[in-house]
Amino acid sequence: MSLNQWFEKGISANDYINAMEKNKEGLLHIKQSFQLPNDEAFFENMKDKNIRAIVLTEDWCGDAMLNIPILLNFAEKIDMEVRMLLRDQNLELMDQYLTNGTARSIPIFIFINEEGEEVAKWGPRASEVQRFVDETRSSLPPKDAADYQEKANELYAGMQKEFQQNVNFWSFVYQSIKSALQKAYQ
Repeated sequence: MSLNQWFEKGISANDYINAMEKNKEGLLHIKQSFQLPNDEAFFENMKDKNIRAIVLTEDWCGDAMLNIPILLNFAEKIDMEVRMLLRDQNLELMDQYLTNGTARSIPIFIFINEEGEEVAKWGPRASEVQRFVDETRSSLPPKDAADYQEKANELYAGMQKEFQQNVNFWSFVYQSIKSALQKAYQ
């Protein structure tokens, strides 16, 4: 399928949010709390591009909870239509956007132009957030340890709380998305 066809297959952001069973409260908290910076020249430039976004996601994903509301606030500012595709139901597309060539990490944002050509890709994390995740995960015991699952559950719950509260992370995500789009239009 073409990217235009994938876009048409996707559901609206509102339909996705309304159907969420996990992380909805966190996503809405970030969406309502995050304020875009005063970046009017960038916003005007992006409005002129008439881009759209395809988002590969799942509602259980903490990274999606963090990143999607930042994208949606940006999308509203520049009148960009966003469509959501659930990763596990769209592996044919997901497998074209593997992280490090192997991982089905999400979310992935695929920005397309009016002709349906990819102009930029972003995800699954801003580099600063990736460093935090890597450092946090380094404290886990080995996977074969008796308490691994308990510790992992505690760690991921703590990370999700941090994603919801750390406004610096929100700015890192925005700046990372902005950078990817600026590179596309240099």
